[in-house]
Amino acid sequence: MKVVTGKRWEAFADSAVLFPEYSKNRDELINFVNSLKGDETIVTASLELVDLIANRFRKGEENVLIYSDTGRSITLKETYELRKYIEFDVRGGFSGENARASVLFVEGKTDAKFFKAVFKKLFEFRESRNAPYQFRFIERVFERDNFDLLRRESDGAYLAVIPSEGNSGVIRNLGNFLKAMEAFDFSVDRLGVAVDIDESRESALASIAGKLSGFEHETTTRGYLVGKIEVIPLVIGLPFEDGLIEWKKPTVEDLMLHLIEREGLLDKVRPGIKALNESLGRKLKPKEVMYLALSAYGHWGNLEGFYELFVMRSRFRNLKAVLREAGLMEGLRYLAFSER
Repeated sequence: MKVVTGKRWEAFADSAVLFPEYSKNRDELINFVNSLKGDETIVTASLELVDLIANRFRKGEENVLIYSDTGRSITLKETYELRKYIEFDVRGGFSGENARASVLFVEGKTDAKFFKAVFKKLFEFRESRNAPYQFRFIERVFERDNFDLLRRESDGAYLAVIPSEGNSGVIRNLGNFLKAMEAFDFSVDRLGVAVDIDESRESALASIAGKLSGFEHETTTRGYLVGKIEVIPLVIGLPFEDGLIEWKKPTVEDLMLHLIEREGLLDKVRPGIKALNESLGRKLKPKEVMYLALSAYGHWGNLEGFYELFVMRSRFRNLKAVLREAGLMEGLRYLAFSER
């Protein structure tokens, strides 16, 4: 199966099915996709049709999406994952100049809000509604926000924080994004990859190196170099020892525990932690402590909102101390294009 997008599709017109997707409802699109045998070439500008075809034909390296503007391709499995997890607009057609830009892939939405707040608090970034050329592929699809876009006014640098689904999702998105940059001919300066240590720091780094083995790359003092794109690992691991809290493995919640302790909020919720320990007959998990802290702080939103708000209101010295202790500060500074 071949799906062709882009402005130069005429080169494929003689052997392709030019499906008139306009004015077609979803049932008609589904019926059309179900009628395909798998050896056709489809020319389309419909994201919905691309999604349906990619979902059905995502198995097999021979099933590809061809971006006709460059003549390069990605597999339909990669297309499916780019659409599902990054909401990448595979129709392309964007133009403009590349801005100074970094991308940070993180595990989930709470991680995204934590790191978003860090970049706003420490590196003078602010939320932006205008995306540079290389972010327009992922800026907005179907009017949904799919990542946090930040910009620093002083030098015009951009940074996108993109949530994934766990460590494996971060690694998957790293590989797919590198493939997309090759096929759609755009680039960013630096890619950050924030993963939990889980078993060990070595295994976390090995998972990143394993994904990069499919690309020509070299090792640098900060991480890796894929062409001109720097890949910066951010390995999250800062154990939190407390007799009332059950700690098993490093996550962003641990960074928050260290921060709320330094800010004095943990002491305020200790009576509640002790009471729940006795009531439940067990120690509280880090995320459960976060909900107690959220209530004590007077924030009645969700955890993501609490993480962002608390980081933004924390003291500079406390936030920097936690990040330095976790070994993250230098990598974050580098992603932010900051030498301070």
